[in-house]
Amino acid sequence: MINIEELDLESRICLYIMNVEQVLEKLKLSLDTDPRVREIINIAEAYVKDAKYYLSKKDYFTALSTITYAEGLLDALRFLNILSFEWKRPSDLVQRARTKVLTAGTFEIVHPGHIYYLKQAWKLGRVITIVSRDSTVMKIKKREPIVDEKSRLEVVSSLYYVHKARLGYEDDMLRVVEEERPNIILLGPDQPIDENWLKKELEKRGLGDVTVMRMREGLDKSTYSTSMIIKKIVEKYVIQR
Repeated sequence: MINIEELDLESRICLYIMNVEQVLEKLKLSLDTDPRVREIINIAEAYVKDAKYYLSKKDYFTALSTITYAEGLLDALRFLNILSFEWKRPSDLVQRARTKVLTAGTFEIVHPGHIYYLKQAWKLGRVITIVSRDSTVMKIKKREPIVDEKSRLEVVSSLYYVHKARLGYEDDMLRVVEEERPNIILLGPDQPIDENWLKKELEKRGLGDVTVMRMREGLDKSTYSTSMIIKKIVEKYVIQR
């Protein structure tokens, strides 16, 4: 079993962030209707987002300070018996804090399907998301992306469940895996990547210890997919004119 003392500073801060995030997730299901309490919760969530941002920039002092503010706000509500919750024991989160989960996608039009995918990854560990380059989108989808890569990266970087987002490489999709050294690669249910091929390629590069997982369930594609959203926009706002 891994002890907290064995974690590096980045992983320790990530552990604190995960602990606060888990409490906030539960509070959302039974949040007090008092608008003053909601405002405090919103402020705590804002501090969590700030902490994740500063952690991604390796500004550990600021990240630790901001997540401590969030923790303090929630504790104040608990001590006043306004909210009831329990902090997870740090030891319960140690492995998750050390686990890096790699996700990837185009993320042209971010929709609930993307959020569901990233949330499932978040449950496994720290989420690193690779955003496809414009040239890669051209190769795969045979068209120019609707939103350019820098804008897509900015959007994904701001998503709640993403700890770090970066662009992929145009010439080698596994080069980023070599650099990030994830523990898990989580594939979406409809991503066109053969798992056996990926495992063999990882072994060739000395990355055989990376676990490849496929998310088997997703949201209804007829409702949430980029192509379906584009189709609906065309039908509603172009064809009807």
